[in-house]
Amino acid sequence: MARSKPSAKRPASARKSDAQARAEQLSKSLSESAQQIWLAGVGAFGRAQAEGSRLFDSLVKEGASLEDTARRFAGQGEAVREAVEQRVGQARERASDTWNRLEKGFETRVHQALASMGVPGRDELHELSQRVDELTAELRRERGAASRSRAKAKPAATAAKPRAARAKAAPAAPKATRAPRKTATRKATKPPAR
Repeated sequence: MARSKPSAKRPASARKSDAQARAEQLSKSLSESAQQIWLAGVGAFGRAQAEGSRLFDSLVKEGASLEDTARRFAGQGEAVREAVEQRVGQARERASDTWNRLEKGFETRVHQALASMGVPGRDELHELSQRVDELTAELRRERGAASRSRAKAKPAATAAKPRAARAKAAPAAPKATRAPRKTATRKATKPPAR
């Protein structure tokens, strides 16, 4: 819309009434806009309230459904845990049985290989050790009896010899000593120099 320029010939009162009319129109327009904004806000609040309660109700139903599902799974979880523990126990038993059979087979094969090479077994070594102990004890008893009989015979023989003959007699032969026992340990050897 094209407005014409107010002419300078218009009276001042007309210009005031024109400005006043525009101000009133602008005021009316602002109050109508404010009224519409207010009504839109009230409508939005009403809709949110209505749909909010529906939304709240649907969320409550969904939560109850999830809780029931969780409870069912919790009950099944205990059963699953027990089943897993049972299977693990069975697997341990099988592994233990297999290991025992493997160990027994290995021991049998090693024993057969050693026997074929003529290596004495544990029982044979134990019997030999007992026999050595018996012979050692018997030898000690015989040595003890021989030394006692020599001790009894010595005083009678020394009394018969005159003192002078004893003084001229050659020194007594040294006592027989045992050879030192060999030990099973090896001495550490130095590696050859490079």
